[in-house]
Amino acid sequence: MNKLTKSSDYQRFIPLFWAISLHPMVNRRRFLTLSSLAGLFPSFSFSSPQSSVDKAAITGLSTNSMPANSGPLVLSTWKQPKANAAAQAVLDKGGRALDAVEAGVRVPEADPNDMSVGYGGRPDRDGHVTLDACIMDEKGNAGSVTFLEHIMHPISVARAVMEKTPHVMLSGEGALNFALSQGFKKENLLTPKAEKEWREWLKTAKYKPIANIERHDTIGMLAIDAQGNISGACTTSGLAYKMRGRVGDSPIIGAGLFVDNEIGGACATGLGELVMRTCGSFLVVELMRQGRTPQQACEEAAMRIVKKQDYKDIQVGFIAVNKQGEYGAYSIQPGFNYTLSQQKNTQVTDAKSYLK
Repeated sequence: MNKLTKSSDYQRFIPLFWAISLHPMVNRRRFLTLSSLAGLFPSFSFSSPQSSVDKAAITGLSTNSMPANSGPLVLSTWKQPKANAAAQAVLDKGGRALDAVEAGVRVPEADPNDMSVGYGGRPDRDGHVTLDACIMDEKGNAGSVTFLEHIMHPISVARAVMEKTPHVMLSGEGALNFALSQGFKKENLLTPKAEKEWREWLKTAKYKPIANIERHDTIGMLAIDAQGNISGACTTSGLAYKMRGRVGDSPIIGAGLFVDNEIGGACATGLGELVMRTCGSFLVVELMRQGRTPQQACEEAAMRIVKKQDYKDIQVGFIAVNKQGEYGAYSIQPGFNYTLSQQKNTQVTDAKSYLK
């Protein structure tokens, strides 16, 4: 005991005490146990050491600055090099992550050949193209539209909801009227190709979601800008031939998308009902808050679904990025991929999956 109470020894103990006590996995009981050890040292001080321990590094929370070798980043669900390029162009000019994700997902929204998002999206069982979207910025502000018809860019309407109304979500006719009041153009979103497929489907009218069908039903995008701020966007035309009025996870904050600028962001894709039941994207971010890497968090969120569902014929995928610029992706079924753009490079990668 005499050796332990030497000044040099208990001074070395102080940084260790703070490193353990500040860690997010230390609960109250363990903290009190550690605190009781201070009684062994008459000169022990509970003031945080100024030079020995970096609190941000210990707790896993970073500051608002990005690591010097990381830089801006764009991460999106599925094979989306054109969307990522549009987002990257904003970041290259020093723009906000919020502007980047909006610009990025507007690309597939306007692409008639992408039949799971926006213009050209497959209709519901009654032949109507209905769109869902949400957006979230680095300050925690969010906007969303659901069951929106006749507007090509629901993501921009969602941003207008966020910035110009006291609400987070507008739906249906109300969302359409708001969009028109903001100058958005009303147009027919059902393309001849999508209509032809729908009429062919009517011959049997059998409804069964198909895993990984044409990049499935969503584009989710996350971006980190030069200031280290994170924003996200999610947009979809939903499941093909769904019941009229059906809304999935994509426009729901915490399900299809969630961003916490202190921790990171996440997006989901796949069968939205399963994502909603687990608050999927919020769960991924909270797991990162507890110390998981983005990859570990995505895997755990997928496993929450696998443990409770018959997963053999369903697909759900997650992407995530943390404040340090680390990223992850994971899905239940093979076939899910993601697009990463960083430091002038863009790469499409197949995500790891639970089933092989």
